[in-house]
Amino acid sequence: MVLEAVKESLEVKQQVFAALAQHTKPEAILGSNTSSISLTKIAAAAIRKGEEAHLSSSPARVVGCHWYNPVPVMKLCEVISALQTSESVLDQTRAFARACGKTVTTSLDTPGFVGNRVLMPFINEAIICLETGVANKEDIDATLTLGMAHPMGPLALADFIGLDTCYAIMEVLYRETADSKYRPSVLLGRMVDAGYYGKKNGKGFFEYPAK
Repeated sequence: MVLEAVKESLEVKQQVFAALAQHTKPEAILGSNTSSISLTKIAAAAIRKGEEAHLSSSPARVVGCHWYNPVPVMKLCEVISALQTSESVLDQTRAFARACGKTVTTSLDTPGFVGNRVLMPFINEAIICLETGVANKEDIDATLTLGMAHPMGPLALADFIGLDTCYAIMEVLYRETADSKYRPSVLLGRMVDAGYYGKKNGKGFFEYPAK
């Protein structure tokens, strides 16, 4: 089994899976850690050279295996079936995740699956609250941590995930559904334009001094 965890870009993931299909044994399971991108599109790239897509068996071994971050701490693995994924590959992937000590949920191949279809609009709305002056960043996060017992405020969580990743996921949700509730906040886009990606590079909605 190979697990891919490159950046949230369809083009990059398709390149990776095209190479994996070429250089792994036919029985190897090809898992993607994507948190929003269509597994069906990723699987369609997993074709060995000289094969025709509709005759190839390689796409059937592609599966979504979304490990929540930080992986050693979070207890969930979300397993997603591409249109091409075989039932055997799904069963083996669930068994593997359980053997790693995770609780497993299964989702259809829809934009954002379950986790990010719910989480990202929540984070995006918190950013809109900041953008429109409803409250400052400290009060927004305190409202959710102290008022609703969330372990981390939505703006701090966005920084932890990476603002570039949050923006990429929102763009996938918006593009794939054409639903305005998934339109990325203007401020989120501007933060990414400025190179403020959050904890990964030291500056997002909050600052993270180098230790």
